[in-house]
Amino acid sequence: MNVRHLKLSLFLTVATVVSCATQQTDISSTSGAGSNGAVKNAPVKTVTAPVPVPVVLPEVKREFRGAWIATVANINWPTRNNLSSEQQKAEAIRLLDLLQDLNFNAVIFQARPSADALYNSSYEPWSYFLTGQTGKGPGYDPLEFWITESHKRGMELHVWLNPYRAFHTTGGAVTAESMVKRMPSEIVKLRNGTYWFDPANPKTQDHVSNVVKDIVKRYDIDGLHFDDYFYPYREYNDGKDFPDDKSWNTYLASGGTLSRADWRRGNVNKFIKRIYDEIKVEKNHVKFGISPFGIWKPGFPADITGSSQYDELFADAKLWLNEGWVDYFSPQLYWKEEGPQRFSSLLKWWDSENLRKRHLWPGLNTVGIKGVTDKSAEIVGQIKTSRNILKESDGEIHYSVAGLLQNPQMVNALKNGPYHDKALVPRTPWLKTTILDKPFLKYSNGGSTALVEWSAKDMQKVKRWVLYTRYGDQWETEILDLADRSRSLALNKAGKKLQAVTVRAVDRLGNESAYEVKSIN
Repeated sequence: MNVRHLKLSLFLTVATVVSCATQQTDISSTSGAGSNGAVKNAPVKTVTAPVPVPVVLPEVKREFRGAWIATVANINWPTRNNLSSEQQKAEAIRLLDLLQDLNFNAVIFQARPSADALYNSSYEPWSYFLTGQTGKGPGYDPLEFWITESHKRGMELHVWLNPYRAFHTTGGAVTAESMVKRMPSEIVKLRNGTYWFDPANPKTQDHVSNVVKDIVKRYDIDGLHFDDYFYPYREYNDGKDFPDDKSWNTYLASGGTLSRADWRRGNVNKFIKRIYDEIKVEKNHVKFGISPFGIWKPGFPADITGSSQYDELFADAKLWLNEGWVDYFSPQLYWKEEGPQRFSSLLKWWDSENLRKRHLWPGLNTVGIKGVTDKSAEIVGQIKTSRNILKESDGEIHYSVAGLLQNPQMVNALKNGPYHDKALVPRTPWLKTTILDKPFLKYSNGGSTALVEWSAKDMQKVKRWVLYTRYGDQWETEILDLADRSRSLALNKAGKKLQAVTVRAVDRLGNESAYEVKSIN
């Protein structure tokens, strides 16, 4: 899809402009005066202030470009559970530098893989995947480190949580520190050795709610993210039904009349709505996102076959999108374009269900997309398809960063293709905020160059800058990181004179500030 250049009509503020029409009386001496000295029949001439000439700025490219960082089983980070804290930090920097170089603008960091914490939590133990021992910390706060380093690079940090998984089979032994031992009445064991919170249990819902609110309150995150694990996949329990007889019988004894499947879906629906509302009460700007399994039901749309999250995971993800209980929705469309789970068909269907016009950013299988000979060409093609279908809010999330780290061809295809230039995250207009004041802007003429400097009154609210320069009659844009506060500009470039410059501050929701254009003399 070509970059859309929506025009913003804004006005020059270099010179003082009269904001409304004024009237001026012109008294003619030939009209004569009465005995009281008044002027008779003086013609009145109306002079209208000139209309300001609009400054037309190009719209900056916007696209959400995220990558999942999986910590469960040490998939992406840290690569082993016996690294020193400095080795862990070095690995994190390597991943973040890679993403920054590829012009990504968001990180989806798995901070709670299985009722454990890659951050300092009073609710759950330190993760086994950090140190090889559940409950033992690494000597620093990994989540805080990832947030700080992501923000330094102009990237958002979204915390990724598994809401119901209580223990993963790669997580060592179940010790007294584990939530399996600390909340035994709310957790069941599945046949493959995984432990799972019972989604119907009110204590489960309260516990996960407390975990979410604690993270949102204490950390400077940009988003909170659930993946596709609600009730578990059947394979986790050898194809057997989820063992929730205790809570089901309690429901029936209370007079419940729903079918077991509808009751399970109702448990999850209520929880999703609760989490969305609670996040907004704590911090309205924190975006809530979900990346459900890519197929709602087989036959939706008609050419799609495969598993049903509605019937297997008891996740009515279509309802969540229909009702707007998310700020962004990232169905895991991990299949190729040609086949029984056609990428474009699924994306178009989800787009048709996006009744509240939330962000729709599909998940792409950058690591292991099957059935294609050229993975990088397929992923680049899916990005282009997504741009063509999603006219209002471009974006995608890649699973996972390993698909970039281990595949130089993928890196080159993105860097020289759809991610060649930086992009701001799309605006989120339903989350209300106060637009930032215009930055303070000044320049000094150095003969052949102009030094432009800027700052803002509310620096703590600024996340990025956009620098606009006009050579001749052509505006150019450059997205800058927060640390950039000045720029030396050539007064002549390619035979064109630098005519004007302005800077806009960008807040954490992607909104650009008011601004002032400076003419360069």
